[in-house]
Amino acid sequence: MMTKLAVIFYSTYGTNHEMAEIAAEAARGTGAEVRLLRVAETAPQAVVDGQEAWKAQAEKTRDIPEVSHADMEWADGYLFVAPTRYGSAPSQLRAFIDTLGGLWSDGKLANKAVSAMTSASTAHGGQEATILGLYTSFMHWGAVVVAPGYTDPAIFQTGNPYGYSHTAGTPFDETARGVIGHQAQRLVEMAGKVAGKELATAA
Repeated sequence: MMTKLAVIFYSTYGTNHEMAEIAAEAARGTGAEVRLLRVAETAPQAVVDGQEAWKAQAEKTRDIPEVSHADMEWADGYLFVAPTRYGSAPSQLRAFIDTLGGLWSDGKLANKAVSAMTSASTAHGGQEATILGLYTSFMHWGAVVVAPGYTDPAIFQTGNPYGYSHTAGTPFDETARGVIGHQAQRLVEMAGKVAGKELATAA
């Protein structure tokens, strides 16, 4: 049995979509079964259409499935990737999380490994607050938070032990890709252990 990972992203202009793609590729490299899923857009279509970059990103990702409650039940682990909005997760992601009360009350989000990544337009634009805020919600689920910590030397360069954070507008260099991949692979490893699949995955 393969470890099952849901990589769930929201992306307005493409940064977090690219992060999610890098993470999903790294996770698949471990042998995990991965679903790349997007959070539904809740902004009015007229608002999206009013910004060319936002509109282009929406069109680029429209064929990626929207995350559902069934995906949340299916997965052994979750990687959430979303930008920072005033030091918190975007309303689109919070809106999805707010629909999960039924799954939470039935215990279907408990004992799932979970991690998060984010971005902002500046190096200190609230990334840590966003990730920690998400982790607070995940702890209410009874999920097992899997932060990268300083478990790879490259994290000392990127400097965020809570989860990878990217400065929007800067390229994803080899170090960034390596840290994103490391966090995704670590999450798969821990999700497998929590779900009792580590031996089957290793085989």
